[in-house]
Amino acid sequence: MNTDPFGDDTPVYVISVAAQLSGLHPQTLRTYDRMGLVSPGRTAGRGRRYSMRDIVMLREIQRLSQEEGINLSGIKHILELQRDNVRLREELAKAHAALEELAKELESTRSVAARLAQQRRRHGEQGGTPGSDLVPIRQTSVVVWHERNRD
Repeated sequence: MNTDPFGDDTPVYVISVAAQLSGLHPQTLRTYDRMGLVSPGRTAGRGRRYSMRDIVMLREIQRLSQEEGINLSGIKHILELQRDNVRLREELAKAHAALEELAKELESTRSVAARLAQQRRRHGEQGGTPGSDLVPIRQTSVVVWHERNRD
């Protein structure tokens, strides 16, 4: 997320400036807002304030309309699909990260289990300490095994 107070998402341009920067008429911007194509920020008095990201989006809508011949309904559908695509990619990245974390935890758990099995075998061969047992203790997301005496 952009922490710059005047970054691409900061709504700073009034409608007349946004219209000039995008090459569109202010009434066109109002229509796009009503249709949900570009929804600018609002002031306390409900005045529209456009960000640079909004200006870029207005230019893209104009390009799709003029150069590609796509009607506004089609453009709205394209923009919704693009937003969904971005959201789904973010969700997929989070799922991959969680899967990677779980795979590392599983590998760590398998390693600990193998060492514990080996230790138990050694204790069994040596007679072990009477009443001793291995007890799992969960700390954060890693399982730590602790040997406990039941004396």
